[in-house]
Amino acid sequence: MGIIINLDVVMARRKIGLTELSRKVDITMANLSVLKNNKAKAIRFSTLEAICQALDCQPGDIITYVKEEEPS
Repeated sequence: MGIIINLDVVMARRKIGLTELSRKVDITMANLSVLKNNKAKAIRFSTLEAICQALDCQPGDIITYVKEEEPS
């Protein structure tokens, strides 16, 4: 699994949609959608900071590390 992006969960808790967050953070809806759907390969600290500011959360609320299971 590795790194999981929980942006959709945080957005739901804050009752904010993709369009509104896109405007607040000044990021395209397409790029936010990539993050929200856990398809991103990277995220800039400036982007993460803007998202955290807009959602009033911590980076750890959005990003989670899940240890991969070792093969048997």
